[in-house]
Amino acid sequence: MKAPGRQRILVTGGAGFLGSHLCDRLIAAGCDVLCVDNYVTGSRDNVLHLLSDPHFELMRHDVTFPLHVEVDGIYNLACPASPVHYQLDPVQTTKTSVHGAINMLGLAKRLDAPILQASTSEVYGDPAVHPQPEEYWGNVSTVGPRACYDEGKRCAETLFFDYHRQHGLSIKVARIFNTYGPRMHPNDGRVVSNFIIQALKGEALTVYGSGRQTRSFCYVDDLIEGFLRFMDTPAAVTGPLNLGNPVEFTMLELAETVIRLTGSPSRIEHRPLPQDDPRQRCPDIAKAKALLGWEPRVPLEAGLERTIASFRDRFFA
Repeated sequence: MKAPGRQRILVTGGAGFLGSHLCDRLIAAGCDVLCVDNYVTGSRDNVLHLLSDPHFELMRHDVTFPLHVEVDGIYNLACPASPVHYQLDPVQTTKTSVHGAINMLGLAKRLDAPILQASTSEVYGDPAVHPQPEEYWGNVSTVGPRACYDEGKRCAETLFFDYHRQHGLSIKVARIFNTYGPRMHPNDGRVVSNFIIQALKGEALTVYGSGRQTRSFCYVDDLIEGFLRFMDTPAAVTGPLNLGNPVEFTMLELAETVIRLTGSPSRIEHRPLPQDDPRQRCPDIAKAKALLGWEPRVPLEAGLERTIASFRDRFFA
């Protein structure tokens, strides 16, 4: 039972990197939170600090199976989100995106509850348009090693908009660009966590290709603020909506910054570029600014300092 006057919010993938931070913010905002995770990439450690809170509930569940609960709103974040993790079991990755979307949309339809889908900048593939506006349809391989994630998320977006058109469901589709911060999985293969772990170990920082490919990095607190503002918009505001930092950095710039901030003796080592790795990725966030009054506030160096401190405490104390 939810407490009187409090909304009960479901967060799938709630024990993951983004999900756990979202749970923190929802609890702080006065919500009852039902956190659902199957712990394939999430961890109970990410939400241990919430277990004693009477307004927080943790449930082990896989979203590829139906979920029978009563809630007032849903954030669907369940899916491995790094290439290392989603390529381990590509069939299950696609099932999580597609079957998971179907199950959560069915739940939202039954409850007449608003639902936010954590989509991804990967729907743009290796973009031929830069920066990427929401109107861009993308340049995605349907048969490459990243397709299980890219195409799974694209199909999930299709399902969300079909449920919206066919059933009048209140949906929000957020396209998340590179996000970093405390509680990132240390072995997720993402460039920020890779560089920090390598630097703290004194190992060479692995830069693929020339290192001139670019990414934009959004600190987790900024992204979660975008989620909450998006969910609070009128039902007519459905997205898809880019949420990310439009300030670009090359991989070499990021590597050099991490080495400097950690004080590491590490050097930079170049390796061949992986198949289908995008050359550039940067969001056009004009719509988020206009509709949400949102833009990232945390500069890269400040966010990296907090993330490095967290990694030191967790893995090198």
